[in-house]
Order: sequence, then structure tokens, then C-alpha cells
Amino acid sequence: MATQQTLYNYIWQHSRRDQLTILCIAIAAQPFYFLTLSLPKLIINGPITGNGFEASNATQEFMRFVIAVPSWLATQAGNQWVVFEGVALERLPFLLALSFSFLALVGFNGFLKFLVNTMKGRLGERLLRRLRYELIDRVLRFPPSHVRKIKQAEIASMVKDEVEPLGGFTGDAIVWPVFLAGQALTALTFIVLQNFWLGMVSGTIVVVQAIVIPYLRKPILKLGKLRQFQARELAGRVGEIVDGNADIRVLGTSNWERAEIASRLARIFDIRFELYQRKYFVKSLNNFIAQLTPFVFYAVGGYFVITHQLDVGQLVAVIIAYKDLPGPIKELIDWDLQRQDVEIKYNQVMEQFQPDGMEPPAQASQPGAASNQLEQFELKNVTAVDDAGFVLLDDLELSLPLDKSIAAIGPSGSGKEALGHLFTRQLSLKAGSIKSGQFDLLSLPDIVSGRRFAYAGPETYFFPTDLKQNLLYGLRLATRNVGPGGNAQHLRQMKEAERSGNPPFDSTADWLDYSAFGTTDPNAIRDRIVEILAMVGLENDVFQFGLQSRLDPQTNTAATDRIVEARQELHRRLEQPELSPLVERFDEQAYNRNASIAENILFGASSDPLLQPHNLPGLPHFQRIVAEEGLEQHLVMMGLSIAETMLELFHELPDDHPFFDEFSFIPSNELATFQQIMKRAKSSSLTYADRAMLSVLPLRYVEARHRLGLVTPEIRERLLAARRTFAQTLPAGLKSRISFYNEDAFNASASLQDNILLGRVSYGVAQAQDRVNALIREILDQLDVRDLVIEAGLAFHSGAGGKRLTTGQRQKLGLARAVIKEPDFLVVNGALANLDDQQKTQIVDRVLRHRKGRATLWILTKDDLASRFDRTLTFEHGRLVSDIGNSDMHEAAQ
Repeated sequence: MATQQTLYNYIWQHSRRDQLTILCIAIAAQPFYFLTLSLPKLIINGPITGNGFEASNATQEFMRFVIAVPSWLATQAGNQWVVFEGVALERLPFLLALSFSFLALVGFNGFLKFLVNTMKGRLGERLLRRLRYELIDRVLRFPPSHVRKIKQAEIASMVKDEVEPLGGFTGDAIVWPVFLAGQALTALTFIVLQNFWLGMVSGTIVVVQAIVIPYLRKPILKLGKLRQFQARELAGRVGEIVDGNADIRVLGTSNWERAEIASRLARIFDIRFELYQRKYFVKSLNNFIAQLTPFVFYAVGGYFVITHQLDVGQLVAVIIAYKDLPGPIKELIDWDLQRQDVEIKYNQVMEQFQPDGMEPPAQASQPGAASNQLEQFELKNVTAVDDAGFVLLDDLELSLPLDKSIAAIGPSGSGKEALGHLFTRQLSLKAGSIKSGQFDLLSLPDIVSGRRFAYAGPETYFFPTDLKQNLLYGLRLATRNVGPGGNAQHLRQMKEAERSGNPPFDSTADWLDYSAFGTTDPNAIRDRIVEILAMVGLENDVFQFGLQSRLDPQTNTAATDRIVEARQELHRRLEQPELSPLVERFDEQAYNRNASIAENILFGASSDPLLQPHNLPGLPHFQRIVAEEGLEQHLVMMGLSIAETMLELFHELPDDHPFFDEFSFIPSNELATFQQIMKRAKSSSLTYADRAMLSVLPLRYVEARHRLGLVTPEIRERLLAARRTFAQTLPAGLKSRISFYNEDAFNASASLQDNILLGRVSYGVAQAQDRVNALIREILDQLDVRDLVIEAGLAFHSGAGGKRLTTGQRQKLGLARAVIKEPDFLVVNGALANLDDQQKTQIVDRVLRHRKGRATLWILTKDDLASRFDRTLTFEHGRLVSDIGNSDMHEAAQ
């Protein structure tokens, strides 16, 4: 582990020029501060008491400036050098001149303090920005073995929260104690000049404060350190609970987790409570000591005034001067406490960010470094171990050409997986080397390894952004710096970034490495993306994502017109007798049996969550329409019928049974509530709340799906009347938030699929959904709109860690991300483990055809696909036991 740089060394190294500038301003401010202390005495002893103004027309010189000179330099005029004679003023003008001078000095001192605070604030933020960047940079250089041990919540807490106080302190580290000490010494010196003994009393109390208070605060610092440690561990545990939430609920250990968290919170409570007790005791003691000095001034100073050893002006000046003394002394003591606290936090954080084996800082690659051609890989005496020291590969000797496809097979844990991990540098080598010509694999810069290698494993991480960004993430390799042609604001930001030790990278620029595509044409790139998606079997999923997305007609006018064309073509085809039963179209004058009651009344779409069909019962306008059309009692009776049926069907099923999500109108945790409602219904004692709950149930009822016969002709007519009234009387505030269905217009609030269908797929028709999807796909291909839907599907948000995707979709996307880079060496390590055999075979064949003549190392979970590769490596117990080509395998089989 490298020697850790101390906090003050770090601050001085990166900010000494700014620190010295602010220090000069702080020192220059002290004479003006001294003048603000002197003026009250001059005002009281001069024009207020009348000293020097005994005669009616007496004057005194304002702003007379005299410098005393040594006797050996004295002239006939005396031992004073008069720089400025001053302006003669009478008593009242002299009072006003001194008062306004005092006001000007106070304002000027305030300005200097504002200037110092602003400069040190900017300095502190620069150093905080630098430190946070360096910590993140270190995270990117952590050895893989260390990354597997740390908790991301703790690291995030340290970068975000624990270094935050450093930003406020770095600007205060050098300048602030000098500034405060200067103010305190200036005030103390002024008091001594007025009266020696009062000055000694003030100085003694200051020394007592400086010794006693820091001593009493040492336990507070230890408690603060312990509190920080416990808070960091709590953040880690919260992260574990979030990551393991599904397993916790499945295993039923949520109460144990609650107990464990409660015990941690109890420890933090005890620590914080003790800290508060000590903290406020020290604060009270400090305030008491500070108030002792005014007592001495009033008692002793008053005695001196009575005995004519001190005039009133001097005593008032001393009291005013002392008024400004406790503030700097207190802030100095607080600064010292903050210094110790920040040093502890800095040392704690830096210890966590300096693990053994950390990669050296990234070096700027030479132009063309990433274009250096690799040669055949030679593995010489490679012995690889895991974090616990167990041998995964033992004395491996192997040559891997860059023009062959290679399969690695063997039992789980045989060493085949470790071979794949070697090329991602996720394992430690105990012995041996891996070289490609003159290059050592383990020492290649990231820009080279990232361009020349690609890896797809069973657990690929995806960022919380859309599919396209995740798919192309591995191609963000073209480093972009801010150029001289950037706008002034951008250039200023980049200049500030350099002063803060951040790289001059432009994150808003296009970082894609287009050499993988061989073109910069957006259409060609889109076609390439579609080709890769089809290769890994993800195209249909992305197509479905696109159909469920929305388009903004303001920015996609041509696209929305094509969607309307697709709708019209679909409806023409649905007029054929064999296709017409597949979809029930929306008709303003007809009730749609394949849509819910709420959807039939709304007869439109909205992007506002409050206006979704299942939320309509909470809308006052909806409630009023239901009452006006006489639907209230009908909905309650329908709700009673639904509740009775559901209770009869589901009362014996377990709470987690999938039928609740698929068929039930009532959540499992509300069954008991509805049982009580049904009992009250039999005795005709339904409450208002009961009727409200019952009237909500039918709104999700779909006649063609649930088939309870609840929508009679009479109710159907009432629902159609409610639809018309709902639209005609819609308040102005809601009209802009609902888009009603229109045969000839694009509905901006509906998905692409709903826009094309403008209806609902029929329930009860065999394979209706699949046949409709195939029909839509065919029509979109015919109208050349398929690429538009794919683009919309690529904008689908994958969620945190890709959790909005299924496991199979994540594995396919991870393989697509690796293949689209067109690397020299592709490693696929169990990336298709969750797919069925048919899908695996198809994807392997397509990828191998695409990469024919280039190196592909595929760690197979099953051996039956090995014959498709040019070469097969067999591992057992960490050793390579066979290495044969396809022709050798066929000969052996014969």
C-alpha cells in the first residue's frame, strides 16, 4: 500500500497559490479592523465628552496622519513626520465625520470578510471536486478481488457524505485560523494598550479556553468517528436489504432483518445521545468562561474608572473590543475541533481507497495505441487463484490464435470459467504470463483492452438508461476533449474542471467509436444494431417494447402519419372473414366487450397517472357522471356479484398464488374485508365505505374475458350514455390531459400498438394475440415502419441494473453488447445459461457465422455444441486435459 498523503499536504499541494492570495487579503484586513476598535474611543473621548472642544469655536484636525521618527532622525520640527495635516472641523462635524468613518470601516471590513469567505468557499469546492474525482478514479482502478469485497452503498456514502466536510474545511485550513487569530490578537492588543491588567485577565481566560475546551472535545471526536463508522455500516446493510429484497421476502426473514436494523439504530442512538451530552456540556462551559471576562470588566474596570485610573471612553472601548474577542476565539476552538474531525474522516476514507494491488493511474494513450494489432496469445505456465487462494488453473500452457473459434468444456469448476475470467483480468495470476507478441495482457491500457477484447458473462451489469445506451456502452471509447470552438460557458466549465484536477473531457460529445461500424451514417448504424439484435434473438423483444411505447407527434409528424396508415391497413385486412374475429375495434357508438368498463367509459388514453382507467373512481368528474346516469346502484350490485364469485373461487388459495394476479379482482390481503362486506350485505347494512369499495370492482370487469354476464343490454346503454356525457362535460383542466380515440387521428397518449389496433385483441379466439402480432409486424414491414418501432423499442428504459428485463433478455443484451464491438477476441462465458437448448444452438450458430475468421472463446455449459467450433479445450480439476480440433474430433469419432 502506498504511503498515505496527509490532509495538510494534500491541501497545500493543490491550493497553495490560492491559499497565499487569500492569506494576504486576510492579513491586510487587520489594520482596518484595528481602526474600527479605535474609533469608538475617539468618538466618546472627543466630540461626545467635549475633550478638545472647550472653546465655542474650537476645532480638531480630522484624518491627521503623523508618523513618529527616531530621535536621531528628528528635525527642528520635532520627532514627528506629518504626512497629512488633516481637515479642521468643529465639534458636530467632527462627530459626524468620525461616525461615518466608523460606518465606512465597518462596511469595508464586511466586504473584505465577504471576499475572503467567497474565495475560500470556491477554493474548498474545487478541492472537494478534486478529491471526489480522485476517489472515483481509484474505484475504477480497484483490483477485482477488492471490488468483490466492498459494498457499493458504503463506497457511495464515503464519496458523497463523508468527504463533504472536507470541502468546507479545505478553504479554512490555512486562511481561517490566521484571519481569526489576527482578529483575536488585534482585539487583545488593543485591550492591553488601554489597560495592562484588563488585558492580562482577557489573555488568561483565552488561554484557559484554548487548553480546557480542546481537551474536553477529544472524546467527542472519538464518538464522532464511531458514529461515522456505524452510519457507513448502516448504509451498507440498507443496500444489502434492497439488493436481497426478493430473497428476504421469499425466505420470510423480514422480521429478523427488522430486528438487526433496530439493533444497529439502537447503537447509533446511544452514540449520538452521548455525543450530544458531551457536546452541549462543553458548549455551556465555553459560554460560561466567555462570560467571566465581562464580569471582570464591569467590576474591576468600573473600580478603575471610579479611582480615575481609567476613563470611561477607554472602558467602553475595552468592552467593545472584548465583544469581538470571544467570537474569533470560539471560532478558532471550533476550527480546531473541525480540523481534528476532518483529519480523522480524511484518514478513514483514504484507508478505504488504497487497497493493495490497485492499478496505477491511467496514462494518456499515444495516438493509435488502440489500433495496435494483437498477435496469437501465448499462456505460459499460468497458475490462477481466487480470492481465497484456491487454484483455479494449474500450470496452463496454451496458444490461442486470433482466427479460430474455440470451445472450452468440462464440469462446472473445472477451470474453463477461469480461462474466460483471465481475459477480463478478474483473476490474480500466481505464476506465469499471458502475452500477445510484445504485449502483456495484464498490463494493457484500458483503451486497448476495451477495444480489442469483449466479454459476455451470465451476470452483465446494465446502467439505468435505455436499451440503446446500454447496447452501445462498450463503444464509448473515443475520448473527446473540449475543443477551442466550444461556447464560452462550456469552455469556462472545462477551465474550472482543469483547475479542480478533473480531465478536460467533454461528456456531451459523441464518444462512440465508429470504427466498429465502419460508418457514421445513422441509418447504417441502426441497420447494424437490428442485425446484432436479430443475431442474439432479441429483435422481437425490442419490437414489442417499441409497440408498447409512445411517440410525440410534435417531433415525429411523419412517423405518426405512417402509424395511422398502418392502422388503416390493419383494419382493411381485419375485414376478411377469417381475420375479423381477432380484434374488436373501438366504436364510439358501441360497447367493446373486450375492454373493461372503465376503459369503455373513458374511451381514450392519458399519460397522466391520475387519469388511468383504474384511477377513475377517485376523479370527482367521474363520480358525478356515474351518479347522473344512475349507475351507482348497478355498479354496487355488480360488485356484490363479483365479490361473491371471487370469494367462492379464491378463499382456499394461498396468498401468493398466481391466480390472484391473473384472474382475481380482489387482492389476497383484502379477502377478509370483502367477506365482512358480504355478511353486511345479507343483512342490508352496507356502509358508505362498503358501497364505495364494491362499486370499484366492476370497473376492471371485461365481459369477454370474465364471462359473468354482468353487462346487460340496459347497463350497456347506460355505460354508453356515461361515455358521451363524460366527454361532453369534461372540465377544461382535464381536456388537455385526455386524448379520445379517433379513427383518423394519432393518439399521442396511447402506445403504438394501441394506435395501430384502435381496439382490443379478442379473448377466447385461439392464438389471437400471436396472429395479431404477426399481422402488425407484416404491415409495418410492408410500410417500412419497422425500423421506427425498433428505434422506439431501443428507447425502453432497462431499469436499475437492467431489472426491467428478464434474465434471458439481460443475457442476450450482454452478448449483443460484446458482439457489436467487433473485437479481435470475443470471450463468451456462460452468457446464455438461462436460455433453452434450441435458442442457445441458434444464437451460437449465428454468432460463429458472423465472426468467422476471428477469435471467439466460448465457455460452454453443455458439451453438445463443441463440434461447431474449430477447436475444443477440455478442462478437469484446473488442468487442460485435451486440446483437439474439429477434424481430430471427427477422426476420433470414426
